Amino acid sequence: MTQQPLRGVTSLHFNQDQSCFCCAMETGVRIYNVEPLMEKGHLDHEQVGSMGLVEMLHRSNLLALVGGGSSPKFSDISAVLIWDDAREGKDSKDKLVLEFTFTKPVLAVRMRHDKIVIVLRNRIYVYSFPNNPRKLFEFDTRDNPKGLCDLCPSLEKQLLVFPGHKCGSLQLVPGTVVASASQKGTLIRLFDTQSKEKLVELRRGTDPATLYCINFSHDSSFLCASSDKGTVHIFALKDTRLNRRSALARVGKVGPMIGQYVDSQWSLASFTVPAESACICAFGRNTSKNVNSVIAICVDGTFHKYVFTPDGNCNREAFDVYLDICDDDDF
Repeated sequence: MTQQPLRGVTSLHFNQDQSCFCCAMETGVRIYNVEPLMEKGHLDHEQVGSMGLVEMLHRSNLLALVGGGSSPKFSDISAVLIWDDAREGKDSKDKLVLEFTFTKPVLAVRMRHDKIVIVLRNRIYVYSFPNNPRKLFEFDTRDNPKGLCDLCPSLEKQLLVFPGHKCGSLQLVPGTVVASASQKGTLIRLFDTQSKEKLVELRRGTDPATLYCINFSHDSSFLCASSDKGTVHIFALKDTRLNRRSALARVGKVGPMIGQYVDSQWSLASFTVPAESACICAFGRNTSKNVNSVIAICVDGTFHKYVFTPDGNCNREAFDVYLDICDDDDF
């Protein structure tokens, strides 16, 4: 997720299991542990310059860097650099072990232990990774200015999702279940990637919105989503009876247009974050069988943790300003 710099933050992204998040900034890179919240390391401006994008490979020593901001040090926004923090060297360039260069800007990077996916506006490249990278696939997409793409982190499941050629369609490279938002951002739909059948339709709201983030819980029991409305919504997936329904659903038969609205499932719980600040969201560690948590990380530097129960109770458990948390050690 990228946005115009706020407190110097240019983009935020969780690692593959949402146990850490990385922060690309005008002043370099910061890496944070989620629970407990603490800075795990940083690359300062002298080392890497300003950053547009950063992607972690789980909790390893490898980072994918894309220059950006007002003063990038190594390259422009059309190259992906792989930084190996375990590599010894006096100069920061000694830690740059790979480079992927393109003729157009890089909008997103996704990694897992055997592949790296690089997203341009109209094309996606998939390479083997990290040893002796070679191009495996190349896909054309419709205009994709936000660099929408996701890669399943599990080596046991092969799933790559990105926009199809037709507006509102998805291209799937095999997997199981995928969630996508409607063009207006009012609906979230889950599909079986094998049969292409719609499994469930979830309603975020009625007003158009830009969705910043959609994430499944670790056991796929719940889904969370954040948008520019400043609200994070939480939906039940395994037991959809927990989701709220419109009061009109009890009225009985209604017209086809109203019926689509009435039949939608609304979030079982929600909470608010600063509306002017884009955020990413993910599920935290369960504190008990009936209590779950959602973490929201905002580009204004704030950290929010809410706990919720299956009956829809949702309360704030933690708040912090992660940009004010510092670690004296380099990453």
